[in-house]
Amino acid sequence: MSTGLEPGVIRKLDEVVVNRIAAGEIIQRPANALKELLENSLDAQSSHIQVNVKSGGLKLLQIQDNGTGIRKEDLGIVCERFTTSKLARFEDLSQIATFGFRGEALASISHVAHLSIQTKTAKEKCGFKATYADGKLQGQPKPCAGNQGTIISIEDLFYNMTQRRQALRSPAEEFQKLSEVLARYAVHNPRVGFTLRKQGEAQPALRTPVGSSRTENIRIIYGAGIAKELLEFTHRDEVFKFEAECLITQVNYSAKKSQMLLFINQRLVESAGESVFYTLADGNLSLAHPTALKAAVDSVYSTYLPRGQHPFLYMSLTLPPQNLDVNVHPTKHEVHFLYQDEIVERLKQQVEARLLGSNSTRTFYKQLRLPGAPDLDETQTADKTQRIYPKEMVRTDANEQKLDKFLAPLIKRDSGVSSNSSQELPPLPDESFRQTAARKSREVRLSSVLDMRQRIERQCSVQLRSTLKNLVYVGCVDEQRALFQHETHLYLCNMRSFSEELFYQRLVYEFQNCPGISLTPSLPLKDLLMLALESEAAGWTSDDGDKDELASSAAEILQQKAPIMREYFSLRISEEGQLESLPSLVSQHRPNVAHLPVYLLRLATEVDWDQEARCFETFCRETAKFYSQLDWGDGVEAGHPRWTTEHVLFPAFKKYLLPPARLRDQIYELTNLPTLYKVFERC
Repeated sequence: MSTGLEPGVIRKLDEVVVNRIAAGEIIQRPANALKELLENSLDAQSSHIQVNVKSGGLKLLQIQDNGTGIRKEDLGIVCERFTTSKLARFEDLSQIATFGFRGEALASISHVAHLSIQTKTAKEKCGFKATYADGKLQGQPKPCAGNQGTIISIEDLFYNMTQRRQALRSPAEEFQKLSEVLARYAVHNPRVGFTLRKQGEAQPALRTPVGSSRTENIRIIYGAGIAKELLEFTHRDEVFKFEAECLITQVNYSAKKSQMLLFINQRLVESAGESVFYTLADGNLSLAHPTALKAAVDSVYSTYLPRGQHPFLYMSLTLPPQNLDVNVHPTKHEVHFLYQDEIVERLKQQVEARLLGSNSTRTFYKQLRLPGAPDLDETQTADKTQRIYPKEMVRTDANEQKLDKFLAPLIKRDSGVSSNSSQELPPLPDESFRQTAARKSREVRLSSVLDMRQRIERQCSVQLRSTLKNLVYVGCVDEQRALFQHETHLYLCNMRSFSEELFYQRLVYEFQNCPGISLTPSLPLKDLLMLALESEAAGWTSDDGDKDELASSAAEILQQKAPIMREYFSLRISEEGQLESLPSLVSQHRPNVAHLPVYLLRLATEVDWDQEARCFETFCRETAKFYSQLDWGDGVEAGHPRWTTEHVLFPAFKKYLLPPARLRDQIYELTNLPTLYKVFERC
């Protein structure tokens, strides 16, 4: 081993070197300097901010505001590190509500550029101008004329850092990044007017008026095409203690470039030119990837937009200061906060619900053909280079091949549904437009029902909804399972679970507007309840009491609650105790009356009639269970459930059902075309 090696000598770096290294971390390009100074101007309660730029901010970057200004006594230390008016103790960080608090921005700029400050406060009779180098005041502040506010001029940025200056892009690209930063702050702060000018040009590159709105500023900056498609909403979460203000584009708009403006507690989180924008944290404050929220929102839009297309998004999150740690990075573009996964999931659900409700505004265009113009086939031929392999072909005609072709012949009857009971329901006539309009005229204002609707929309899985919307029915397997195709995949679903959720949602959305199915003749309520107690499904034992008394008690409960059921659900019970009608939830569907007695008994025993929200929820759930049971009898009657499944239930799934994520457990992929081709190719 060599004995001539000597350890290196550890030396303390010169203060100038230390300050320039620190400045390089904070001010990486002109856009970083602009971000820091814009936040200072906003902290100073400015109502108008003007930015002048020369050579992309490298020759000159000047920010002028009409804020509170800087006191003459503070000009001596304003460019020294860790001098600030925002906090006095470390504990103040937990309640910090301003943009800046470190006091490093001006100090860092003075180490890498020629910096001058001109300022005037409301109490001073004149303004003062001072110049700085390496964090130190050069001479005494000089009196000058000026308006209230501050003008900060940065000249020759990175004049003493040759490598950094050479690594920057062209002045045009740097100006574009400056424009993007200013645009984001202009959208987030619509009450403040912003102006961006290139030195020597008469017209400003960007200008927003004082006292504007976010939508108007988006129209000015990003164009009317985005502004007219904006969907605005707010969300307040009491569990995770956060508020969100959002402006998102509807599904009519899409662009190749993704644009997301994200602010957390008024701080710009996603800023142009930064590869790392922010860092989230879970309950243990562990680091997480910054794209979680963007990826979640993009996954929602991917169902609606073409591949490679993106929306425009503005989101402003407000969290309790104690849940946010801003003291992470000198530039404050890294932020730690609690409950990342939960907050991202809540925001994703809100975006899903809003987009589901905006489908009515979707716009489609078609091209008119001039008279005498040849057909497309005459002038264009298919691109033969784009070959579609058989394994990628999707069946588009449901009549081509069905499971019933290989099973027993399908038997249809005009009555729609069959029943083994002696009491058959009459055919259901389709409602006319006038009848439907008259029935739908009653507006629902009960908060409990509106909450149920919002919960359905919030829990809806967009991916599963897209699958159901584009499914092709294949056939029934047994009483509970059915097959359907989506694209090149074959799925097996639990039809009973899907039907139950469908009827529950129809009751919620048809609340107070349900059509009715009349029973002729009407049925005695007590006799039906006695039939229920005699059945095994009721589970009656001698310990429960006399059947006749139990039936009378249940009938009395239902007659007492008859006005509620008649008013809200079209389930009519006369004063004489006769069942006169049931709700009609899906056109051409009628419930299996063989299960009617048990259903009425469960209405009396399982529905919580005392509390409004629980009453409506339990009633809808019990009714949905009853309606989801088809009559799978033997012989001739066995064909009717298959017909109902194909022509009534599955079309209703495609049209109405907003499937919650839990229904994913009720769908199983059996196979797909690429897999089948691999199997048969080996044979």
